[in-house]
Amino acid sequence: MSAPSGGGAADRPPLLVVAGPTAAGKSALALELALRLGGEIVGADSQQLYRTLDVGTAKPTAAERRAVPHHLIDVVDPGEAMDAARYLALADAAIAGIVARGALPVLVGGTGLYLRVVLHGLSPAPGRDPVLRARLEDEAAARGRPALHARLAAIDPAAAAAIRPNDLVRIVRALEIAAGGTLPSALAAGHAFREDRHRALVLGLSPPRPALHARIDERVRGMFAGGLLDEARALLARLGDPLPARLPIGYAEAAEVVTGRLALAEAIRLVQVAHRQYARRQEIWLRRERGVERITPPIDVPALARRVSAWRGAR
Repeated sequence: MSAPSGGGAADRPPLLVVAGPTAAGKSALALELALRLGGEIVGADSQQLYRTLDVGTAKPTAAERRAVPHHLIDVVDPGEAMDAARYLALADAAIAGIVARGALPVLVGGTGLYLRVVLHGLSPAPGRDPVLRARLEDEAAARGRPALHARLAAIDPAAAAAIRPNDLVRIVRALEIAAGGTLPSALAAGHAFREDRHRALVLGLSPPRPALHARIDERVRGMFAGGLLDEARALLARLGDPLPARLPIGYAEAAEVVTGRLALAEAIRLVQVAHRQYARRQEIWLRRERGVERITPPIDVPALARRVSAWRGAR
């Protein structure tokens, strides 16, 4: 097992990355490796950043968090913005603290943007334009988010393909970047040629698609049965109806069930489809990211831990 190449990163402390699509088993694998290797986990999941949204984001349990320290979970309130620059600052601080304690930082998640900025840094991009953002958000409210997504697809099909039609935050940001004269897809592609910031080993979980879809479907059914509706009900009581745009997959549909506007069975189906589409985008990111070692379950965790340990000690 060799570390990815790149500049002076070879002389830096090791960073283990466990990436992959939703429901692939990233959290369980990362936890086992961290336990065996003396690691601490840093979340790279844009959904698990939200406080109180536990069931719908499949957060680690309290017992798992006691077993291994977890960072960058429960960072912002529902509806609060979290951009890549803020995430990177938090992740860098967490990783530095873990290294100072002599532990192995284990970056875990499926949010490609967050993984990319930790590995390669931020690309220069146009700054925020509050006036344009407000206009685009008003347009989405009037015409629907898919209409805004269609506009992005006409400008930059590759960028649109990587964003779900209801992801207002990312659609608005992509249109904001495009308005500044840069194609969002070209900006993302630029990361492939940037120097590595860490001596990182990136493990990409790649379960067979039928097995992954079965896991996604089971997880979504479990979410609705295990408290997602209660979390949506609490959000509605706190934030009002409709819910803010910046919420993880599933909460809008759960809120529709709570308010009687959507049947439970249909909500489950819609969320299963949304998670499958999200998993597809995550798999595309894995294929594009350099230096990823693809791993197909079942995984021999003790053997993998030995290999990671050997890589960790190598220079």
